Amino acid sequence: MTTTTPLAITTSREAYNDAARRGGLAPVTVRPASEPTTVAAWARYVEQAPGASLFHHPDWCDVVARVFGHRPLHLLATRGRQTVGVLPLMEVNSLIGGRLHISVPYGTYGGLLADDDEVVDALATQAVRVAHERRARVLDLRSAVACVPGFESVSGYVGFARPLPQHPNDVPAFLPKRARAAARHARDQDGVSIQHDVRLAPTVWRLYCRSMRRLGSINYPYRFFAELLARLGEWAWVSVAWRGVQPVAGTISFVFRDTIMPYILGADERIRCDGAANLLYLSVMERAVRSGLRFFDYGRSRADNTGAVGFKKNQGFEPRPLGYQRYVPPGQRPPDLKPSSPRFALARRVWRRLPLAATRALGAWAARSLPG
Repeated sequence: MTTTTPLAITTSREAYNDAARRGGLAPVTVRPASEPTTVAAWARYVEQAPGASLFHHPDWCDVVARVFGHRPLHLLATRGRQTVGVLPLMEVNSLIGGRLHISVPYGTYGGLLADDDEVVDALATQAVRVAHERRARVLDLRSAVACVPGFESVSGYVGFARPLPQHPNDVPAFLPKRARAAARHARDQDGVSIQHDVRLAPTVWRLYCRSMRRLGSINYPYRFFAELLARLGEWAWVSVAWRGVQPVAGTISFVFRDTIMPYILGADERIRCDGAANLLYLSVMERAVRSGLRFFDYGRSRADNTGAVGFKKNQGFEPRPLGYQRYVPPGQRPPDLKPSSPRFALARRVWRRLPLAATRALGAWAARSLPG
């Protein structure tokens, strides 16, 4: 299992582009990826394509459709009998934002995967056509690297990823001094221990809901995580930091190929234990190295989220701008659904004061209209 760098992606695409210019490639055909045979081809393509992520995979998209009810509009590109590109795409009918076409809801990454520029153009053209037909307000591509000429860039999102050390014993030194000291203090002074067990998923979800209420943000429903754990099996990890018998912090992480990505983090702010998250992530990194994984991906953050960005930088991860893009059909205006939007300021203040039982239920309901 390997990860392909943007340079390698470009080099591979250039080879296909040269062949296309010489007339050595068959025409590209784009069709919906809805039948079992096309879904299987889609999965095989994602499992080997440069730049692919878990969020491109039909397993992720199927869980999203089942839990949230969003309409699948996935596209598959072929040349003859060969799959040469995919665009996982879903229609979200948001009570707040209207009709949105997103690749991919609740995903850190998404957008087009394609062998060459001709495939990019074919998939993008069909996606635009569908957006017009369905009267979508926006076509939103959450690409790690922008690849569609003419689409508008969406700034403000950054990613964090680093190669892991080759040996578990090297992981502590992989972290900056301050993060390493915080993890050591949590373990040696506060008595924090780490447990990896998928049966702890409800515990992590409860911690996550508490953290989201404190931040004034909605939580996703527990069913979403339960279905992902069932679908992904050994590629979904659940980790909890304990102080005695009290869960202090927890995370659910997903493995795709040679990369581990913590997807959610929850913490109990009532328990004073500042280094618990540091020790938790250190343990996940050590487990990843023991499992033969090569990269640790902290996922995305909004550039204006100084808390999240600062924590990840303190772990030795430098932010890189993500290549998110969008197409806005004529006459439409894309909604601003970012939690930092002024339109949500009052709701966020009220949210923090609601009982946890209320925010859990309301957050799970609202998540259908706010797809990450």
